[in-house]
Amino acid sequence: MIVSEATATDRPDDLPLPPGPKSYPVVGNTLGFLRDPFEFYDGLGKYGDVVSYSVAGEEFCTLFHPAHVERVLVTEESRFGKSEFVQVAGEKFVGNGLFASEGEFWRRQRTLIQPAFYRERIAAYAEPMVDFAAGAAKSWNDGETIRMDEAMKRLTLRILSKALFDLDIRNQQSAIRDAVQAINDKGDAGSVDAFLPDWIPTATNRRFRRATDHFDDVIGTLIDERRGEPPDDDFLSILLHATDENGEEMSDEALRDEMATFLFAGHETTSLALTYCWHLLSENPDVRRRLNDELDSVLDGDTPTMTDLRELEYTDKVVRESLRLYPPAYVVFRQTKEDVEIGGYRVPAGTSLTLPQFVIHTDDRWYDDPKAFRPERWTPEFEESLPDYAYFPFGGGPRHCIGMRFANAEIRLVLATIAREIEFDCHSSDLDLRMGTTLEPTNPIEMTVRKR
Repeated sequence: MIVSEATATDRPDDLPLPPGPKSYPVVGNTLGFLRDPFEFYDGLGKYGDVVSYSVAGEEFCTLFHPAHVERVLVTEESRFGKSEFVQVAGEKFVGNGLFASEGEFWRRQRTLIQPAFYRERIAAYAEPMVDFAAGAAKSWNDGETIRMDEAMKRLTLRILSKALFDLDIRNQQSAIRDAVQAINDKGDAGSVDAFLPDWIPTATNRRFRRATDHFDDVIGTLIDERRGEPPDDDFLSILLHATDENGEEMSDEALRDEMATFLFAGHETTSLALTYCWHLLSENPDVRRRLNDELDSVLDGDTPTMTDLRELEYTDKVVRESLRLYPPAYVVFRQTKEDVEIGGYRVPAGTSLTLPQFVIHTDDRWYDDPKAFRPERWTPEFEESLPDYAYFPFGGGPRHCIGMRFANAEIRLVLATIAREIEFDCHSSDLDLRMGTTLEPTNPIEMTVRKR
């Protein structure tokens, strides 16, 4: 697959449309996509780096080259908006929060929220990350079997609610987890339900409505509990007291949407990242031994701090490699605002673009032995040689994940805190994944605790 020398100055209307799999009348490529989304994506590669197809009446174009990804996310990002397909899906749960919003409203909200994620604030969030992780490790008995995916969801939700919202939500966890599961079920790319309107009374739609209604009640209660309190340093307080250049605060609706966005994205993706780290470590004993050696040497029996992260270099490589192989946010969606040239092809206005991290991260053009878990590959020399946007687990450009620093610190601190005391034996070497709102396992991830 070769990137064309054509540039954005070429007249798009003089260029051919991108190639792609055969499309059938009315259904387009919907049936092939629903049958097996992973196999469908695998089959797109033979058409090149710019591939078009149609699913559920929507025109799509997938980009497989880092240079194209960089154009869309960074150098020409103003020519590409948030995909209407994603906006409609996002509105079902996160409303008009940062994930789904656009234009001036998005810029206003991002400006109001950004101070909560300044570098100096992340250090203040480290204590609950470590304390809750240490508490979880202490609660597990040697030889006990745990549901690792569920354990990480509980842990990251507690961390998020305390660090960002200064709330103890143990009594509300089920409502939030049910809503997260409902939105993942609704967004399952391999299910017809993902493309059906909400009003059709399928079992998935009914569960989704019940779960999101309950979630809204819980969010409203959490916000009410904090109203009237003086300003503080946590994220929720910043939201409650933030004002724009006109002195206007967030509306109740905007506040709810941002709470929903961060409660969903802030713990679901991190819990999955940790689950995949534990799975990969259990399957690669040599990597686990190197990690143990580093933790024993650097921490010397103590719990980790933000300062320690600078010295936990191999821990960092383990996390990077896990996010490469299993990026929880596995595809970035955008939409063309006008006819554009990409890779020598004309991509019409209104086309939904998909930028699939889970494919680009395992492309043998950028990675040797791309399917292997090799943390040691992340040397300064390798990173220097890697094209920009051959690795982008947190997206990129102006709309990169605002919580990236928070998530990076949390994953590394939790991993180091638990791994210094415990190893895990996974009961299954295979991960059966699905493309929901996140890249998530379809079956329980059971592991046996082994105290070190």
